[in-house]
Amino acid sequence: MGTLYYGDARHPIAIDDRSLAHVKIVIINKLRRNESFSFSWAHPDRNGRSTIWLSPPISLHFEFEGGRAPALNRQWLEELAQVASSTAGLVLSDEPADSSPDQ
Repeated sequence: MGTLYYGDARHPIAIDDRSLAHVKIVIINKLRRNESFSFSWAHPDRNGRSTIWLSPPISLHFEFEGGRAPALNRQWLEELAQVASSTAGLVLSDEPADSSPDQ
């Protein structure tokens, strides 16, 4: 399980390593273009959801539990990037099942 630390947030955001690797790429690509946007994710364990506002000047730290970076799924990256550029902002979705990861 990976962790995303954003600014001085009260609670770190726990996201599995594979999802966090994909989210990291989308977030970094938007922030390096100085784009601010929202990021939303579900809490299936407590039947809720959260949203934060991501902005370039606020500190961000990605921490992965595993020592190796996972292979990336290009289709999932494209889907996440597309929704991140919409009015909905980045919404963590399930990985498409019928896609093969890039090597």
